Amino acid sequence: MSVIKRLAAARPEELDPGREVDQVTRSTELSRAMMGSRATGGTDGVRAKGTRRQIAWPMWGLGLVGAAAAAALVVTTTVSGPADDAGTGRQAPPASGSPAVKLDARTVLLAAAERSAGQPEQAGAYWHSTRLSRNYYRIGSAADGYTIYTESRSDGWTPRATGQDQWSREQNLGARPASPADEAAWQRAGSPTKFTIELPTVKGPQGKGRLKKFVVTTDATRKPAHVSHSPLTDGDKVFWLGRNVTMKDLRGLPTDPARLKAWLLASYDGHGTESTSEKMSSDQWLFTVAGGLITDMPITPKVRAAAFRMLANLKTVESVGTVKDGQGRAGSAVAIVENTKAGGVQQRRLIIDDATGRALGSDIVAVKPAGTTAGMPAGSVWNSTTIVTDEWVASPPR
Repeated sequence: MSVIKRLAAARPEELDPGREVDQVTRSTELSRAMMGSRATGGTDGVRAKGTRRQIAWPMWGLGLVGAAAAAALVVTTTVSGPADDAGTGRQAPPASGSPAVKLDARTVLLAAAERSAGQPEQAGAYWHSTRLSRNYYRIGSAADGYTIYTESRSDGWTPRATGQDQWSREQNLGARPASPADEAAWQRAGSPTKFTIELPTVKGPQGKGRLKKFVVTTDATRKPAHVSHSPLTDGDKVFWLGRNVTMKDLRGLPTDPARLKAWLLASYDGHGTESTSEKMSSDQWLFTVAGGLITDMPITPKVRAAAFRMLANLKTVESVGTVKDGQGRAGSAVAIVENTKAGGVQQRRLIIDDATGRALGSDIVAVKPAGTTAGMPAGSVWNSTTIVTDEWVASPPR
């Protein structure tokens, strides 16, 4: 049976200068930054480094400033609306009458490469992407605790031509219990409207200076969207891929897996994507950077296929099985395990649509919770990003 047929048989049925960022968005971004190279799956902020506002896939965290974690950030937020069970990281059930088959990571990735290579080539004036990002927080004690998540939406328009502005639209969508069980626990706790979330905060430069606590207050009602625009970094840099790259760089990346790997590793220097003090293996670095390439950037179908094939050759990448993304869509997930200082052992997942070979989104899962994830049940998602839109369009918002 071919790779594609095996995969099909196992598939279930199923920027901004000049404005103040709302507080829940700011606290969300800061919490990701404190995790070093986290969210992320990410590629969060894979816009070229140096831009005033960076958006994209939170899982990977490539554009955020990493920092050492210590002390606590206190975040106050408010719950709104009924619970939503989607996106909690639970395995999707197999289709009725179908056996539960967990394919190995190489099979999943090679199938994605085959599907990707067959997609039509497209191009336009602006690359438009839409992302829904969630951060999950554990509230209360182990006996009566529950999980909430905060959610935001980010849209970005990246110009293909130089000399044009990049545009963004961001919106805070509020907070709510993460599942029906969490909502029930929240109700038993008296349906509180505010929560105190403690997270490690940031030391001074080079780890010096006194530790501080930040208090961020917000309600969880849906906020108005903010639209902004700014020039490209250096006039032509659009994304970060181990280094700032132009649209021409992206469109001309190698389509051979070995050559693509060599191109990416030319920027690898033994540390993470955020901090030179954070050691990171080449496999972890490639998974992080190639994840951003696959999920966020306007590359050709053949380059995306090469990226999948490159990841298929990494022995440390493992198969998770079928999971649901933040919108309840089922896909096959592959992952790499990371041992972090701030968040304990965690699993960084890439969720792939079996039918098209395109990424659906990403999760970061607390395998052995510690630090920022302390108190969360092992196996809990603490950060997720869902890809809503990836398309070429004729113009930015007006």
